[in-house]
Amino acid sequence: MNFQKDVIDRSFDRPVLVDFWAPWCGPCRVLGPTIEQIAEEQQSQWTLVKLNTEEEQDIAAQYQIRSIPNVKLFHRGQVIAEFSGALPRTSILNWLEEHLPNAAKDNLQALLDRLQEGDSLALSELEYLVEDNPDLEEARLALAQQLVLSQPEKAFGLIEDFAAGYKFYDEANYIRDLVTFMQHEPDTQLPVGKKIVAAQLAAQQTDLEALIQLIIDAVSIHKDYAEALPRKTGVAIFRTLGTGHPITKSYRWKFDMSLY
Repeated sequence: MNFQKDVIDRSFDRPVLVDFWAPWCGPCRVLGPTIEQIAEEQQSQWTLVKLNTEEEQDIAAQYQIRSIPNVKLFHRGQVIAEFSGALPRTSILNWLEEHLPNAAKDNLQALLDRLQEGDSLALSELEYLVEDNPDLEEARLALAQQLVLSQPEKAFGLIEDFAAGYKFYDEANYIRDLVTFMQHEPDTQLPVGKKIVAAQLAAQQTDLEALIQLIIDAVSIHKDYAEALPRKTGVAIFRTLGTGHPITKSYRWKFDMSLY
């Protein structure tokens, strides 16, 4: 084989997966058919190259192949990920999902960085990204997090199918808690109900500081109101914003104190 042409050069056009194997290797015979089937199913995303280490000993030595099967993912001429052993199909699929280069994922990260910097155009671009890549769950979750206070029904629709076992199931549940908060009809005869109404208004106005302060007030008054709605909302806000957000840094300790 021409390793430079078939692997290195080709990897600049699309990722190349190299399966280092040998005819005498039992685990290789287990892995081979599985990875070949996946390669056929995902042929539009990457290319599989089988490399017999008995016939290509110099290349095997160059890439320090000490045990087989060994699988390496090449992108732009470099190894960007690898695994050893005869992994089951599900593990290989998960490994590919994690490590395959993805322009949409790169674009998503750039948009999230711009949103954090306050770029108002990034939100509409994120919506277009989700429309073009409906299977990109990270993008759907990110958009739901951006819209949950202003458009709770749309946010819920974006993560509605994130069931137990999904990679982003926990994050989706925080979105659901915020949707419940935004759609709740408080008892305005109660002091805690008045705080909830005010908090919903602050949320609609994207006044996060007022929102979290009102939620803390509501927790202090009646943390078990409406099946612990104030407490669940506070937790969901902090988890959605993340530990590095200024609101989390400033108010998480106050919220925690209000629980006791």
